[in-house]
Amino acid sequence: MVPVDRSAGLHMGQRPAVVGKPRASQGIALLFASCVLGVVATTSACQSNEAVSAKHVEHATPAPQSVQTAIVREMPVERWVTALGSLVAYDEATLSVKVAGRLAAMLVDFGSVVTQGQEVARIEQRDYQLRVQQAEAALAQARARLGLPLHGTDDQIDPLQTSTVRQARALLDEAQRNRDRLAALWQKGFVSRADYEAAEAAYTVAVSRHQDAIEEVRNRQAVLLQRRAELALARQQLADTVIRAPFAGVIQVRHASVGEYLTEGAPVVTLVRMNPLRLRVEVPERAAPRIRLGQKVRVMVEGSPQVYEGTVMRLGPTIHEQTRMLTVEADVHNDGSLRPGAFVRSEIVTEEAEHALAVPSSAVVTFAGLEKVFVVQNGKAVETPISTGRRMAGWVEVTAGVNPGDAVILEPGKVRSGQPVRVVTP
Repeated sequence: MVPVDRSAGLHMGQRPAVVGKPRASQGIALLFASCVLGVVATTSACQSNEAVSAKHVEHATPAPQSVQTAIVREMPVERWVTALGSLVAYDEATLSVKVAGRLAAMLVDFGSVVTQGQEVARIEQRDYQLRVQQAEAALAQARARLGLPLHGTDDQIDPLQTSTVRQARALLDEAQRNRDRLAALWQKGFVSRADYEAAEAAYTVAVSRHQDAIEEVRNRQAVLLQRRAELALARQQLADTVIRAPFAGVIQVRHASVGEYLTEGAPVVTLVRMNPLRLRVEVPERAAPRIRLGQKVRVMVEGSPQVYEGTVMRLGPTIHEQTRMLTVEADVHNDGSLRPGAFVRSEIVTEEAEHALAVPSSAVVTFAGLEKVFVVQNGKAVETPISTGRRMAGWVEVTAGVNPGDAVILEPGKVRSGQPVRVVTP
């Protein structure tokens, strides 16, 4: 059979039947190319994902961070009651003059520090010196009337040994002998009854004069004691012209100046005792049963980091009905830096031996008002919120959040929760 050329019978504009074969081959080629490109893209994407996953894994498991830890432990802590109050002077005295006179000298001024017995001011003394001399002269006169030396301190004397009494005693003895003699003669009838009665009367008068002499001596002794007291009073008035500090302290107010005439009781200066000071605070009624005499008190003054020590010395007898508060006073030692009138915050220690959980202060992190620590568990840092109580020197009481024996990280500034850590010793 002779092959027939079908293309020869085609009319102009007709497509041969074999034209569709080349277009199918092109589609297959395009499909193959797309598959190749897809495989390449998938391979590239897989390689990229593997790199990202590797980086994520590397970022999620960093190298352990070296940290130092401390063990949560029980330690004795204190319980206290916080109270606000003021410091007042332990003693405050207004020194006044006891005798009238012109102020001759003022030896202190406002703010002067004085010691006990130190001279503060002085009244003119001339008038009182003259009174002392006058009293001394009167005392010497009284001693002379008793037959004592003009000067001396021994005022004791036997009235029977004074000249007045001895003279009266001599007259009494003579009258008694004369009476006894006349009595014997009268009984024998040698003298008249009138003579005997005259002798008896003379004897009676002598007895009275003797008794009067004794009483006169006693009166002079009383006068001597009076003159002695007058002299002591004059000397005391002379001493009172000097005003002295009754206790050590500081001059708070100066009331008088040199040259002023001061009457009895006129104020000169006001003195306050600076050590110790009185701490006066008020505590709520619910805390009053825990306050007792002798408890330790810590005092903090605004603007000063120093803590002052004191002791509860006085408790109010009643609870104030309006405020429901108890007044407490403590004596606080003053090294010179405290001043009466200062507003202070105090802590009255009510219990000293109670045990509680505590962690170092450097382990506590505070953020947005919340406190937390990082506990090491299975080689990782675990963030743990806590509740804190009292703060002591280098330690903080923990009331909730940790257990005894837990290891907390010290200074966890850059530590994150879940981060691997390695504990090192300092």
